Amino acid sequence: MLGAIAGDVIGSVHEGSGTKTKEFPLFVEDSRFTDDTVLTVAVAQKLLRGGDYVDLFHDYVRRYPTAGYGGTFCRWAEEGRREPYNSWGNGSAMRVSAVGTIFDTLEEVVAEAARSAEVTHNHSEGVKGAQATAAAVFLARTGSSKADIRAHIESVYGYDLSRTLAEIRPTYGFQVSCQGSVPQSLVAFLESTDYEDAVRNAISLGGDADTMACIAGAVAEAFYSGVPDHIADAALERLDAHLTGVFDEFTERYGARLRRS
Repeated sequence: MLGAIAGDVIGSVHEGSGTKTKEFPLFVEDSRFTDDTVLTVAVAQKLLRGGDYVDLFHDYVRRYPTAGYGGTFCRWAEEGRREPYNSWGNGSAMRVSAVGTIFDTLEEVVAEAARSAEVTHNHSEGVKGAQATAAAVFLARTGSSKADIRAHIESVYGYDLSRTLAEIRPTYGFQVSCQGSVPQSLVAFLESTDYEDAVRNAISLGGDADTMACIAGAVAEAFYSGVPDHIADAALERLDAHLTGVFDEFTERYGARLRRS
């Protein structure tokens, strides 16, 4: 969860800028949390305290109305709608990292990932993006190698993870679909050497930077057993009291699960 939040904050200033380099300051004055963090925390609260995904998403949009939600999601929440809208957008994947942390089996993870997605993103690609991301987090935290994670995601979800970042980067642009951004985010993790490198990789593709760094960062936190203190501190100091409170509660209960065996 911290890996997702820090990735979001770092990527926030690169959103729409088409950054094609790994050389940039991690945090600047304008670095902030966005909808990726808000909805990640909403999912974590659901897992911690129960409740209903729809009610929580509506509540969090009211709390943070200017966080940068996608237009359709924002209208869905503001109008108090309860029916999903068949989205294949990467919003289902950006918010799911906590699901990959708390459960004991992969089967439980993918089932809950689907539930967290389907309240809005009930298109098959929207569900798949959430499941693939949560599965990658689970596999990363439970000791799977990168080769095994790659093989599982390709076999079960049909994503092509064979292209390198160097092959993807030159022609890649802003993509908000799961199918157009989740595989690339996972490649950013797979090619990384540590947490920071995963986030830099994701942003350097020049796409939906905060969301892709959020996804890559979530898997990287699980695989590398945490987020470096200087990055964690800089990200968390940008959260407000409510977000910090839910994060702290989640970390106290589940933080030990991110130490790989």
